[in-house]
Amino acid sequence: MSPPVKASGPRAAALAALVALTACAAGPDYYRPALSASAGLGPAADQTRPEAPRPAPEMDVSADWWSVFHSPDLDALVAEALRNNPTIAAARSALRAAREQVRAQRGAYFPSIGASLQPSRARFAPVLASPLQSGSDLYTLDTAQVTVSYAPDLFGANRRAVESLVAQEDQQRFELEAARLTLASNVVQAAIQDALLRAQIETSRAVVADQRQTLASFERQYELGQASRADLAAQQALLAQSEATLPPLEKQFRINRDLLAALVGRTPAEPVATHFDFATLTLPERLPLSLPAQIVEHRPDVRMAEAQLRAASAQIGVAAAARWPNLDLTAAAGSAALSVAPAFGGANSFWSLAATLTQPVFDGGVLRHRERAARAIYDQAAAQYQGAVVGAFQNTADVLHALATDAEAERAAQASEIASRRSLEIARRQLGLGDISRLALLTAEQNEAQAKSALLQARANRYDDVVALFQALGGGWWNRQPTSAAAKTEAGEGA
Repeated sequence: MSPPVKASGPRAAALAALVALTACAAGPDYYRPALSASAGLGPAADQTRPEAPRPAPEMDVSADWWSVFHSPDLDALVAEALRNNPTIAAARSALRAAREQVRAQRGAYFPSIGASLQPSRARFAPVLASPLQSGSDLYTLDTAQVTVSYAPDLFGANRRAVESLVAQEDQQRFELEAARLTLASNVVQAAIQDALLRAQIETSRAVVADQRQTLASFERQYELGQASRADLAAQQALLAQSEATLPPLEKQFRINRDLLAALVGRTPAEPVATHFDFATLTLPERLPLSLPAQIVEHRPDVRMAEAQLRAASAQIGVAAAARWPNLDLTAAAGSAALSVAPAFGGANSFWSLAATLTQPVFDGGVLRHRERAARAIYDQAAAQYQGAVVGAFQNTADVLHALATDAEAERAAQASEIASRRSLEIARRQLGLGDISRLALLTAEQNEAQAKSALLQARANRYDDVVALFQALGGGWWNRQPTSAAAKTEAGEGA
C-alpha cells in the first residue's frame, strides 16, 4: 500500500486560497432595511368607537378571511374564483418558470460532462501519399470523445446570480399572493355591490310605485279642480326623475353580474346563479390589527418590493465579480479509429487537460460602468421599497379611519331615513287637511328617496371597508395550509 500523498507547501497554499475565494462572494450581502422607531399607524390604531368593530391586535388574519361575513354562498364563490380564474393560473405558471430558472442557475455549481461521436468518410487525392498503412486513398474515421468542463465560482458570481433568481422567484410568489388577495377582494366587493344594487333597485321601484299612486291622486284632484296644473306637472316631473334612476342602476347591476362571472372564470353566457343581499351578510364584531413589523412582513406588495431590492443587491455582486479573474477547467479523453466502434487504449486514445485563467485588462470602462449601473438600480429599488412601506402604512391607516366612522355614518343615515319617512307620512296627512302645499309633499317624497339611497350606500361602505382592512393587512396567506398539490407547489415544497 502506497503512503498518502501530501500536498507541498505552495500547492497547499494555492488550494487553501482557491477554497477561500470560492467561499466568498463579490458585492454586498443583503439585509432587510430596518423600520424607523417611529414607524406605525399613528392615531388610527387607537381609534375605537362603540358602534365600530373592535380592533384586536392579538387576532391573526385567517387565510379564508372572507368567511367573517358568514355567507356559505360567498365562500363557495370565492373558492370557485381562486380555482378557475385565469389570472391565478398565469401567476402560478410564472412562479413555476421562476423556480426552474433558479434550478437551472444552480446547475452551474457542478461540472458539465458531454460525450460526442464523430464519424467521417474521407478520400485523398491519388497523387498524394496516403496516410494509411494500406495505402488506400478512401477511408472512414470514427472519433469518440468525453469532455468535462468546470468553472469554479471564484468570486461568487454564480452565487450572486442564484441569489438574484431566488429573489425573483420570491417576487413571483408574492405576485401570486397579491393576485389571490386582489381576486378574493374583488369577488367579495362584487357580491356586496350585488346586494347594494338589488336593494337600490328594489327601493327605487317602490318609490316609483308610490309616486305613481300620488300622481294618480293628483290627476283625480286636477279633474275635480282641487289641484292646479302646476302641482300636477311638478308631480309628473318628480316621477320622471325617479324613473330615470332605474336604468343606470339596472345597467350597473348587469355589468356587476358580468364581472362576477368573469371573476370566477366564466363568460357572460355562463352567469353566476348566486344572489346576495345584506340579510345574508354579517358584519364581524372583532377585526384583526397587525403590528407595523407584521404589515411589512405580510403585505404582498411590500414583499414584492423587497424581493426586487434583494435581486438588485445580488446583481451588484454579479457585476463586481465580472471584473475579477475567471478560471475554466477542461478535460477531454477519447479514441479515434478506422472502424465503426472506436477502441479505447493504445495508439487509438487521446486526452487533454487545460486550465484557462482570464482577467479583464482593458474594456473601455464597460465592466466598471455596469457595476455602477447595478448600484444605481439598487438605489432605485431601495427607494421603491421605502415607498411601498410608506404606502402600506398609509393604506392601513386610511382603512382604520374609515372603519372608525363607518358605523356612525350608517347610524346617522338610518336616523335620517327614519326621520324622512316620518316627515313624508306627516306631509301626506297635512296635505289631506290642507295645511301644506303640494310642493311641500313633493319635497318630502324626494328627501325620503334620497335618505333611503344614502342608508344603503352607508351600509355597503361598512362591508367594503372590512374587505379593505383584510386586504391592507395582507390577506392571511401565511396561514394557508398547503393541502393540495397546487398549494404545495406555490409554497415551494418539493423543490
